[in-house]
Amino acid sequence: MSVSFQKVQESLFYGTSLVCFSPEIHLSKRHEAILSQRLMLLQKMKNKFGDQNTQRASLLQSTETASKRNRSLLLARYWASVEEHVPNWEQFLLGRAQNPIGGEKQSEAENTLQNKVSAS
Repeated sequence: MSVSFQKVQESLFYGTSLVCFSPEIHLSKRHEAILSQRLMLLQKMKNKFGDQNTQRASLLQSTETASKRNRSLLLARYWASVEEHVPNWEQFLLGRAQNPIGGEKQSEAENTLQNKVSAS
C-alpha cells in the first residue's frame, strides 16, 4: 500500500490546522456570546434610562401642576385677605379710624418715644 507523500502532507496539514483552528473557533464563539450579552445589557440600560426619563418627565409635570395650583391658591387667599381688610383701611384712609395694623401699639410706641424725649 503506497500512500503518496502529498496525501500525507495534506492530512498532516489539515489535521494540524484543525488543531490550530479549534481554539480560534472557541474564541470566536466566546466573542459572539460576549457581544450578544453586551447588546442585551445595552438594551436593558436603554430601557432603564428611558423609564427614568419618563419618570423624570412625569415628576416635572406634577411639580409644574402643583406650582400653578399653589400660585392660584396664594392669589386667591391674598385677594380674600385684601377684601376682608378693605373696610378697615377705607375708614383709616378717610381719617375716621386708627391704623388697622397695630393702631394701639403704634400710639403706645409714639407715647413711649415722646416720654423718652421729654425725659431727656
